[in-house]
This record gives sequence, structure tokens and C-alpha cells, in this order.
Amino acid sequence: MYGFYWDFKSTLPFKCYTYLLVSLQTFSTMAHEAMIHAWCLGLRTTFTDHSLFGFADASAILMNKLVLQYSLANVNRVICVSYTSKENTVLRSGVLANKVAVIPNAVDTDLFVPDPFLFRNSPTTVIVLCRLVYRKGADILIRTIPRVCSLHNSVRFIIGGDGPKRIDVEEMREKYRLQDRVIMLGTLPHDQVRDVLVQGQIFLNTSLTEAFCMSIVEAASCGLHVVSTRVGGIPEVLPEEFIMLVEPEPNNLSDALLKVIQLRENGQLIAPEEKHDVICRMYRWPDIAKRTEKVYLSALQCPQLSWFDGLLSSSKLTLIALGYRIDSRVWDYRTKNYCACGIGLGILYVWAALLNMMFITILNYFDPIPSTNNRKTESRSSR
Repeated sequence: MYGFYWDFKSTLPFKCYTYLLVSLQTFSTMAHEAMIHAWCLGLRTTFTDHSLFGFADASAILMNKLVLQYSLANVNRVICVSYTSKENTVLRSGVLANKVAVIPNAVDTDLFVPDPFLFRNSPTTVIVLCRLVYRKGADILIRTIPRVCSLHNSVRFIIGGDGPKRIDVEEMREKYRLQDRVIMLGTLPHDQVRDVLVQGQIFLNTSLTEAFCMSIVEAASCGLHVVSTRVGGIPEVLPEEFIMLVEPEPNNLSDALLKVIQLRENGQLIAPEEKHDVICRMYRWPDIAKRTEKVYLSALQCPQLSWFDGLLSSSKLTLIALGYRIDSRVWDYRTKNYCACGIGLGILYVWAALLNMMFITILNYFDPIPSTNNRKTESRSSR
């Protein structure tokens, strides 16, 4: 319990100056811990989810039931990067759908600009930039490339990225003697991605699951035509004329690639400058920042309940014994969300929240938390 004490002790000073906690990472233990402590301290919270999770495997069950439902039980606002991601998050966490906003990622269109000369004059080249792992469809890629190369005698592939499946990709290249047509670049710094993208006309994405997929947006911003698997939130990302979507099967992907290669050789692909202009309008940083700001401001408009009200809400007996009168919404908003997690886990979550707030009560006795009015006065005087 000593370590638990210092966890809270390190959290309390932030209460003096914080009005909104923003959590940006699904897999961050610090983010989830902060979300749990924040509502106990009376702070508003927002959570951004960039991931898609399943519901059947052990890791997903642990993440959904033991982590996400608990830490998001009293979240004020959630941001997802696609409508598919929103649906997934609502189902996994039990968050109300009207608390979830959909805001896509933005792209640096000043960095990812096309090179029209290379696009029109270089040999037909397919670009693949991803981690070479199972989830990114590395196994599908290994079976797709030989078929495309056997049916088209001049197409080249440039593969950037590293991972456990890289050895399998290199073995495929040696087996089919494609060393001259399949170029392996390994890990790429982000500032070199654009220089690789503009060497091709087609971008291939073989992912098995994606909430959004930034790589296809960056590729389209550089003027490439995208061939991708139809999974997750990918169908929401680009206009239909910029992308060809197929099921995640090697034959489907190779057929789609051959069709797009034919379009390129016939001069029927959309001009790279036109694609770049459309992406600039769809995924500008200022627009995305304004939409995100609106969500944060709406979270700040939510009722701010004090940490002591939160303590009272966890026990009706405490409320009666001390004779305090608090808004009935406190009990409904705070504790009912934990109870909704199920009989077993719900009771566990309620008691965990109660213990959490009891620790805060003890710490607050030795190191009182300034009231909101005091904080505002301090802020004005510092100016």
C-alpha cells in the first residue's frame, strides 16, 4: 500500500492546476491510471482511441473488461478516428454513443507533396510501407507479390519497414528470384517516407485490421493510387476514385493491382496534383485541431463534481451518517456506471473506487486541495 500512497501523492499536485485530463493511448497504463484518479479528484476527462480490438481472445477480454470498462466508466468525452472505431469502442467499453466524437487524423500536406515528373516518367512501381507483422498482412503480401510479378514482367515493388516477417519476405524474394524487382529498404525515418512514396504510382496496403490507416492518406497526398484490403475503418478514409478496396485475400489483391497497373499504363489514373488538393481539404491540421478543441470544450461544460461528492456517492450509508445533501446525479453518474459492468466486476469496481477516494480523503487531510475559486484567484494573480 505504500507504493499506492505515493501514486496518489504524485497525482494530487496536478489537481491544483488541472481542469481537463486528456488520455491519448489505449495501451498506456499511465493513461488508464490517470483516468481512474481524475474523476475521483473531480476532473473532467477525455479519451482518444486509435485502436480496434476483438472480443473473443484472452488479451481483448482482459483489456475490455478489466481495464477499459473501469477506466472509461465515468469519462466525459471520447474521440475515435473512424465510425468503425467508434462502434468498436462503444461495444467494448459500454460508453454512451453520444459521448463519442469521430475525428480523423490529420496529415502534414506540406511534407507529403507529389512529384508529378516521377509519377509520369518512372517505371510502374508499387510502394509498401508498413511493419512486417501478421496484423499488417505480411503473409498476404508474401503470396501477392510473386503472382503479380509473374503476370506483369516490368512492375517493381519497394518495401519499407521491418518486423518478424521480414525474413519470410526476403525468402520469398530469393525463392522467386525477384531481387531486382523487389527492393527492401528496412526501417524508414518518418522524414524519409515522402521520398520513397513519390518513387511509385501505386500504394499497397494489406492490413488485416485498421481503425484509420494514416499510411494510405500520406500516399494519396503524394498522388499515389491506393489498393487496400476492405477492413476496419479503411473504407471511410479516401474517396472511392482514389482507392480500390478488396477482401484480404492474395488473389483479390493481385487482381486489383493488375487492374490499377493497367489503368496507369493507359494514362487513366487521376493526376497526383488533383489527389493532393483533395487530401489538403479533407485532412488539414487546422480543421482537425478545431474539431478536437470543440470536444475538449464540451467536456469542460460537463458538471464538475468535487472529489468529496464522489466519495459520498460511493456509499449511501456515508451520506446518511454525515447528513450531507448532494445532487442525486452524483450517485447516478458515478457509481451506476460501475454497477453496469456486471454483478461481480461491478461490485469490485465500486469498492475499488471507494478505496481510491478514501485514500484521496486521507491525503487531502494532510495536503488540502485548493478549491476552484482559489485556483482561479491564483491564476489571475499570476498574470
